[in-house]
Amino acid sequence: MLTIVFDLDGTLIDTAPDLIATLNHILARQRLPVIPYEAARPLIGGGARGMIERALAAEGRSCSPADVDRMYSAFVAHYAEHIAERSRPFPELEATLDRLAADGHRLAVCTNKLEWLAKRLLEALHLAPRFAAICGQDTFGSLLKPDPQMLRATVGRAGGEPERAIMIGDSATDIRTARAASVPIVGVDFGYTNVPIAELRPDRVISSFAQLPAAVADLAPAKT
Repeated sequence: MLTIVFDLDGTLIDTAPDLIATLNHILARQRLPVIPYEAARPLIGGGARGMIERALAAEGRSCSPADVDRMYSAFVAHYAEHIAERSRPFPELEATLDRLAADGHRLAVCTNKLEWLAKRLLEALHLAPRFAAICGQDTFGSLLKPDPQMLRATVGRAGGEPERAIMIGDSATDIRTARAASVPIVGVDFGYTNVPIAELRPDRVISSFAQLPAAVADLAPAKT
């Protein structure tokens, strides 16, 4: 049995529509220009605060930490109410999760989203029961990816061991996390990174979840 740990935004779920709508709602409230969808998509990752800070930097804006704190609080409140309006699982996800579970693997989520938001999203999409652990930026105190301990702790929360784990992600942050934890990493090429995932050199790259079971089998450590 392996523990297969998924990133959330841009890996399991296409959350960009609701995240970008919330970001632009917050920017408009601050009388700042909204950001076109395609330009905003690569800003996703690292949590909502990072997304806000990157959006401000992209517009050449400087805000005090207190202002960013207020924008972040408003973002979380608005996003929580609109979290699954247009966010949807990527194609073939559910059938693939069924296949992995049937093969005896345990599944987990390791995200820099707040844990309660991650759970709310997955519950709204009827996916939460599939995962043995759903861990976010506040689950283990101040741990955030790319700190490898966040991945190790998620694997442990799911009942597994890092030596028999594989991570699935879409970003440089996910790859750095897995590398630091000595865990194999499968990169998906349909996520939010603005650098082609193959250039980040994960162990395998997939373009569809239908390709994931074969990649997992290929990367699985030998049983001892």
